[in-house]
Amino acid sequence: MSSADRRHTVNISILFTDLPLLERPAAVAASGFRDIELWWPWPDTPTPDRRELDALRTAIGAAGVRLTGLNFYSGRLPGPDRGALSVPGTESDRFRANVDVAVDLAGSLGCGLLNAPYGNRVEGVDPAEQDALALENLAYAARAAHRVDATLLVEALNRVESPRYPLHTAESAVEVVNRVNSLTGLGNARFLMDLYHLGVNGEDVPAAIDRYAAQIGHVQLADAPGRGAPGTGSLPLGTWLDRLAVAGYDGLVSLEYKAGAGAFDWLRRAPHQRRTCA
Repeated sequence: MSSADRRHTVNISILFTDLPLLERPAAVAASGFRDIELWWPWPDTPTPDRRELDALRTAIGAAGVRLTGLNFYSGRLPGPDRGALSVPGTESDRFRANVDVAVDLAGSLGCGLLNAPYGNRVEGVDPAEQDALALENLAYAARAAHRVDATLLVEALNRVESPRYPLHTAESAVEVVNRVNSLTGLGNARFLMDLYHLGVNGEDVPAAIDRYAAQIGHVQLADAPGRGAPGTGSLPLGTWLDRLAVAGYDGLVSLEYKAGAGAFDWLRRAPHQRRTCA
């Protein structure tokens, strides 16, 4: 790519993983992109040492890229966990402890999207109890995000890889978004439409786009099967992204797929796909 790609943001928690975290922002810039996002990069702690936070800020600033999205603490991700905010006990406490840390980090870097993975169902715990806890914690996070003019995102995951995660459809995630906005009155909770997860679930993605376009706050993509780059699987990503554009979505599209060398060859080989897939 001869100039900086301004339509995509690169998820450095799943791409460039052969490099240490602090070297990945520069690698993104060298590949022709200016925007990055990441999952919470310290899965073992919601409150890392200030030196670690400062080192990440410095690496992002030195690379000349922009942080556009950040997850709240979510447990072991990648791994068996899918969030902490609906898990009673220690994990919920860790999520709460993380909220101000994540919001402050995002605010210091001008990051406007904060993703809050919901968390798995816990055996022996009433789902209604988990949902009540989740709503309380999501409202807490939405109020904190509001301080830095950020959007709180709620995501649906696929039932194949995340069978104990309760939000498997666009409808279920949007219902949570609506409850959060109703409780806080802030209107800063939005739906994170991950085309990979919805595609794996067999959801009617065009219908979901048409129905929930006004509530979509961010879009992520990967192909399926395999969670690879566009063109490595069978999902009609270009068609779906065209549908999103018609519906009015004009935000960044996150490249959240697994790939090694040649991760962005699909963009270079077919320039027209840069229009279709953004």
